[in-house]
Amino acid sequence: MKNSVILAAFSMIMAFSGINVGVVSAQNTEAIVDKAKEVGKQLENSETIKEISAGILQPIYDLAQYMSHPWFYWTAFAVMAAGVVSFALQLTLTKLALLFRLKLRLSEVFSDALGLLVSLAGLVMVTQAATQNSTFTQNSVSVVSAAAVGLVAGLIFYIWGQRTEMMAARDQKVVVQNDQPRNRM
Repeated sequence: MKNSVILAAFSMIMAFSGINVGVVSAQNTEAIVDKAKEVGKQLENSETIKEISAGILQPIYDLAQYMSHPWFYWTAFAVMAAGVVSFALQLTLTKLALLFRLKLRLSEVFSDALGLLVSLAGLVMVTQAATQNSTFTQNSVSVVSAAAVGLVAGLIFYIWGQRTEMMAARDQKVVVQNDQPRNRM
């Protein structure tokens, strides 16, 4: 499995490098990994890549410096907590209800799972940044109030999202297509 993933990920790079990726073998996989490491080192040392990276990160750093106040971390913590609560409930309770009605759509499961992962990662990163750059995490009242607001907002968004998904599932029409060609005379 690991070799297949590596092969798929680097097949385009290898095709342009002249390595035949048509046959999966230990030699092919080793050549692909070696070439990928070589390309990675070249990119890491590229001034153009460093400039692009700095261009992406600099506005984010500037904004982070501008907004590094306890109120910002309070708001970000509450928003991320709301996302975690809402998406966790959507992913479990709403999807379970839709499954029982046989109206579960896999795309919605993936969408909610991604939302949960993004919110959870955001909550962790906000907490880490607040610990290093602010007094937010040192004030227990701030942390508890942000968590409470996040919980209430998450529940509101969960109810709203569940209602929307249930209405969409109820209104969903089953379209049956006939596989036989029509006579168009």
